Parts: sequence; structure tokens; C-alpha cells
Amino acid sequence: MTRRRLPIDSRSEPCPNPTQSIPVLSKDVPINQSKNTSIRLFLPKQAPKLPLLIYFHGGGFVLCNPASTIFHDYCSNAALQLPAVVASVGYRLAPEHRLPAAYDDGEEGLRWLASHAEEEPWLRDHADYGNCFLMGNSAGGNLAYHVALRAANGIAAGQLKIRGVILHHAFFGGVERTGSEERLAVNPMLPLESADMAWEMCLPVGADRDHEYCNPMAGGGSELLEKLRAVGCRVAVIAYEGDPLVDRSKEVVRMMEDKGIDVVAHFESGGSHGLEIMDAEKGKEFNGGVLKKFVQSCLAA
Repeated sequence: MTRRRLPIDSRSEPCPNPTQSIPVLSKDVPINQSKNTSIRLFLPKQAPKLPLLIYFHGGGFVLCNPASTIFHDYCSNAALQLPAVVASVGYRLAPEHRLPAAYDDGEEGLRWLASHAEEEPWLRDHADYGNCFLMGNSAGGNLAYHVALRAANGIAAGQLKIRGVILHHAFFGGVERTGSEERLAVNPMLPLESADMAWEMCLPVGADRDHEYCNPMAGGGSELLEKLRAVGCRVAVIAYEGDPLVDRSKEVVRMMEDKGIDVVAHFESGGSHGLEIMDAEKGKEFNGGVLKKFVQSCLAA
């Protein structure tokens, strides 16, 4: 996997040593050595059986990995506050590996987790495979959406049961601009010029932003959405009004509601794209509030 480094993309090493004075342990396990993909597991100390949160990091499909400090810290906090076993899945990056490579790697990560439930001690002893959740931020939200559709279409997931999907500031787009994109085109956190550049690098060669990987409204997913509804999976769609992509998330909510999917929409005023990832205190507030409430509501259903 090609490394790209930004000031915000410092790396954090895992710490699996239970003697260390930290509340959450972490370690890396390989998925596919030929692709250089891996999963970073996060385990709260003295954990009983806990829900399994399968996480996909953001970065426009061209940046970051599970070791990126902002995502390592976010997943560690989510593991502590939910609490949950968190599996942060690595995937190949564009432009060297254009979509659907990331979706294929996300699906492979799901299969790996399903097939290693008895072999990996942290999973065997602490992860409740009957209560699993898919979650992603930004590009990871897009990835979680497509992996959820594949899972609903019957990929081999063994005893792993997905109870909910969390689309957190999901990275979707389209050729025709939405109102929020026009209003916030020069937003400093995610200017449209940067988003367009990321799509140009990660979509299949020759595809525009109305490709179904980018624009869920472009068609091709209707039958799979029906299957997602049929398996009884709940979906949370979360964004800020200060995010230029917020209207895309609202379109996804309407599309899912039209298909009869149980959707929880959470749109707050202000904010920005990826706020809870970039601001640790906001991340803790979100994990202990909105995210925990959704997970607990799914577990109680």
C-alpha cells in the first residue's frame, strides 16, 4: 500500500501489551500480504463479550490508513466509549488502485473477520459476532455503504451478523452540484476542488462523478437496497450542515426511506466535514452520545 504523508497523517504504533497503562490495547493482523492490507484491532482492557465495530478510515480513497494517528485515536476512543471491539480495515489506495479495489479489500476484510473468529484470540474471546456494525468516515462511509450492499447480497460472512451501518460524513458526489456544495464550495475542510480531484484519481478511468461508486442516485443499487432492507439492517446517516456534502447524505436518506430501510438521520447545524475525526474532544462527545445511542438502539431491537 503506497504511503502518503500529510501533517495530519502522523502514524501511531499499536500497543498490544496489557501491562502498559493504557485503557485500550491495539495490534495489527495481516489480511492479504500480496496486497499489503491488514486490520488494526482495538480491545478495551478487561473486556467481556462486546459488539464488533468494523471501521473504514477516510482520506478520499487516496490518503491515510488504520495507523494514521487521527483514525487510530478515534477507533481507540470508540472502543472505550461504546464499548466495542473495533476492527479498522486497511485497503489499497488510489490512483495506483482505483475503485472498486477499496471495496474488494473491504469485502475481503469482512470475510477475514468471519473466517478467523476462532483463530484470533481477541476476536474469539471478546467479539460478539451476533452484534456487528459497519462504520466509515468520509471515503470510509462510502466504502461501508458499498460493503454493506455486498454483504446484503450474500457474501460469505459466516456467523457474522450486521446489525447496523453508520455512514459518518460519507463521501458521495455527482456531476450536478447540490445546494450545499454550491454554498460551501470553498469550505476550508473539504473544498470541492479537492473532492473533485480525489474522485478523478479514484474512479475507474473514464468515469465521471455520476458513476454509481460516487453517486448512489445514479442507479444500479436498487435491488441491493431491497436486500439490505430484507436483512433488517438499520442505517445511521450522520453529517453537519457545514459540510458541503451534507445534501448528498440527505439524498441517501430519502433513497433508503423510499426502499423501506430503517434509517436514523442525524444532521446538526454548523460543524464541518470530518469534525469528530479532526477534533478529539468532539470525537469523544460523538462516540459517547450519537454513536453509542444508535448502537444501543440496534442491540435492544
